[in-house]
Amino acid sequence: MSQDKIASMAPVEPARSGLPKPLRTLLDTSGLIAVFVLLFAGLAIFVPDFLTGRNIVGLLLSVTLIGSIATTMMMVLALGEVDLSVASIVALAGVVAAVVTSASGSVTIGVMGGIAAGAAVGAFNGFVVARFGINSLIATLAAMEFVRGLAYITSGGDAVMITVPEFFDLGSAVFLGLTLPVWTMIACFIVFGIILNMTSFGRNTLATGGNAEAASLAGVNVRKLKITVFALQGLIAGIAGVLLTSRMGLGDPNTSQGLELAVISACVLGGVSLSGGVASITGVLVGVLIMGCVQNAMGLLNVPTFYQYLVRGAILLLAVMFDRWKQTRRAGG
Repeated sequence: MSQDKIASMAPVEPARSGLPKPLRTLLDTSGLIAVFVLLFAGLAIFVPDFLTGRNIVGLLLSVTLIGSIATTMMMVLALGEVDLSVASIVALAGVVAAVVTSASGSVTIGVMGGIAAGAAVGAFNGFVVARFGINSLIATLAAMEFVRGLAYITSGGDAVMITVPEFFDLGSAVFLGLTLPVWTMIACFIVFGIILNMTSFGRNTLATGGNAEAASLAGVNVRKLKITVFALQGLIAGIAGVLLTSRMGLGDPNTSQGLELAVISACVLGGVSLSGGVASITGVLVGVLIMGCVQNAMGLLNVPTFYQYLVRGAILLLAVMFDRWKQTRRAGG
């Protein structure tokens, strides 16, 4: 099966009416970027200290967890699936890394253990979804609970202190003014941007998300593809969990509660369709930055935490409504 034929199975957007073509093009390609530019300019003007170098570096560091995981959540959503277990995977990977590092005295073994734990959970999720045909929402909701439980069991129900000082260098190492977690996020955007846009794997993912049955008939191994995508999701969540643990200085089984919703919000805000088949790495990057800017501004303005929950919930709701509107528009509604 040729790559061109596989790519042609991705959903084709029909001609639409009601909106001028230039406006439709603007909304599809640069509308979100324009929103981000206006938001950034407004925050720079009206929020004290927002535009300082120190705050911008801190803003980038604050979005590394969401940003790194969003690059693979993009692939999962593009496949027409969802993964609610990423926050629990982050916690488990961090705890495993902390326990193994302290027990073995080796940072390398601890890091590999944490990342392997994340990848294993991701592959298991993919196997359950692909092999048994279980809805990924339900499968990963179950995984969210038992993986969090594994994190508590592994840690003995409490945070695990790390006894090897070199482990802390992972989260604090600086190159060209940016820390390793920031460089890791940048690498994730580059790698998965290339995978999505320039490889048959990315095209097959979009094609499967658009029409899994047609993709299967065209020769795509849908089962293997799903397992691989979920394994990649677990792998990146594992890496993010290890780096977060290094920054925190301990393995906390209770960390990252609600992270999965923030990641999904950033993806949907960035134009990734919840129904599958549509994804943009540039859009996800802008969605992550919008989420980060809003969170950063609320922190600088000392907005109470419970109001921040309201804002994040509103962003998620608006993102889902916007996704629904775009689906209706594509259908010619």
